[in-house]
Amino acid sequence: MNKKDYSKPILLVFLSYFGAHKKLFILDMVCALAVAAIDVSFPLVSRHMMYELLPEKLYQTVFTVGVIVVCAFLIRALLNYTITYFGHMFGIRVEADIRQDLYRHFQELDFDYFDKNRTGVLMNRLTGDLFELTELAHHGPEDLVISTITITGALIVMFSMEWRLALVVVAIVPIFVIILMLCKNSMMNASGKVKQKMAGINADIESTLSGMKTSKAFDNAAVDYARFERSNDMFKNSKGGYYKAMGRFNACMEFFVCFLQIAVILVGGWLIMGDRMNYIDLITFNLYITTFVTPVRKLATMMEIFTNGMAGLKRFVEIMRIEPSIEEAPDAKELGGVAGNLKLEDVVFSYKENTEVLHGISLDIKAGESVAIVGHSGGGKSTLCQLIPRFYDVDGGNICIDGMDIRSVTKSSLRRTIGIVQQDVFLFADTIYENIRYGRPDATREEVEAAAKMAEIYDDIMAMEDGFDTYVGERGTLLSGGQKQRISIARIFLKNPQILILDEATSALDSVTEAAIQKAFNKLSEGRTTLIIAHRLATIKNADRIVVIEGGRIEEEGTHQQLIGAGGMYAQLYTTQSLTDI
Repeated sequence: MNKKDYSKPILLVFLSYFGAHKKLFILDMVCALAVAAIDVSFPLVSRHMMYELLPEKLYQTVFTVGVIVVCAFLIRALLNYTITYFGHMFGIRVEADIRQDLYRHFQELDFDYFDKNRTGVLMNRLTGDLFELTELAHHGPEDLVISTITITGALIVMFSMEWRLALVVVAIVPIFVIILMLCKNSMMNASGKVKQKMAGINADIESTLSGMKTSKAFDNAAVDYARFERSNDMFKNSKGGYYKAMGRFNACMEFFVCFLQIAVILVGGWLIMGDRMNYIDLITFNLYITTFVTPVRKLATMMEIFTNGMAGLKRFVEIMRIEPSIEEAPDAKELGGVAGNLKLEDVVFSYKENTEVLHGISLDIKAGESVAIVGHSGGGKSTLCQLIPRFYDVDGGNICIDGMDIRSVTKSSLRRTIGIVQQDVFLFADTIYENIRYGRPDATREEVEAAAKMAEIYDDIMAMEDGFDTYVGERGTLLSGGQKQRISIARIFLKNPQILILDEATSALDSVTEAAIQKAFNKLSEGRTTLIIAHRLATIKNADRIVVIEGGRIEEEGTHQQLIGAGGMYAQLYTTQSLTDI
């Protein structure tokens, strides 16, 4: 798919999505043109009947013309059906393409963006903000075409009939167009504010629903209901400004319609009294005013759709203009055939400017070596491991795999090389089979089952009523902590990375479950370069090397025996934990 230029004006960005569905768009426009032609023709046909056919008593011809008009309106009804169905299908496809691009863009954005934005807000951007785009894509061009042609055609005929009366219409219209445009701007601003507030409301509701179990555990239903009620009140109040603006717009619109009709009747009556116009022309003129007013009303409705749609479109383009904070080098290479040598040289990193988290970290890890990283909470252990797959970029120094700077390779190939098992295991609301297969989506069922066996979870799965087709619930809530952890391990077995990061992967488990899972970890670590972040020091005694990080710096480094013998920070931590475990 061609990359779109989101630096263009937002309306041009929107129109760029039409090309992929141009056949539907052309069909919609052709039908719209035909409807406009029928609408403009009807008053002319009526005038011809009143002027020529009825006075000459050509009743047979009048009947024939009537049948033709009925047939024309049947065709018009069919055209309207086509416009409604295929036009909306066109709009839905445009909206779906926009949502697809937005989701892809979310996938391209890095951890820092998601650190700063709530899930509910992003959900609203992906769904609620885009709902009106179907109507805008469909009704925008179509209503504009029908209305423009109908109004233009009506004015041409009105001028040919009685130019003085037509001038009255032309004089009134621009005044109201200016007033309506001012109202439209007010509506658009109000709609943008509504969408902004709605994103916050959705985020609050998403947070409240996600925390329902915690709410029950603390018996805080009243507190959460009060929070929900505040959000619900915000919802009620958020649209007040928009509806005021819409009320002003509709009031001006209705006044314009009534004033135009009265002005035509008064001026037309004056012309008839002066023998400068006849009743037939005034009746025809009124038919054209009706023909004229209908598209004006349609434009008024379209204005509401336009303001809502453009507000959502504006927020869409705002996100699409955000560039990923971690840029891939133009000549980035694929990282393949990795042995697993990992080297960190003088790595410096900070989440915020002038607040360093890591200060000149240097590590040289050989392929297949297991290195445990320990230290007090907040010392920078997890941060260090998040830099290796480039979830964040170093501020200084460099990280190399097999001698290649990770900034010189594609992010995709880098992350395929690295497997991560975390304390907070995320499972999708799907089956066990699909959650394991997520490690390698093209894996066969036999490979999935083999991975489950290696992760020591196969017997547990087969004991379940639905086996691998067991539904795990939201975030895996229907499984135990140990089962979730072993499914995540099976997922890594299936991925088969050369570098493994275990980020406090057993700290939330009891000691019996931890011992069982440690067996799976030992199997998983065989032949892989492994970094283990652990609070329980008893689990990493057999690591090839232990690195103690404190305050973003390496304080100690060595084997378990060497560090115990040194009597430093590691020895103090180990002694404290040993006494606590007694």
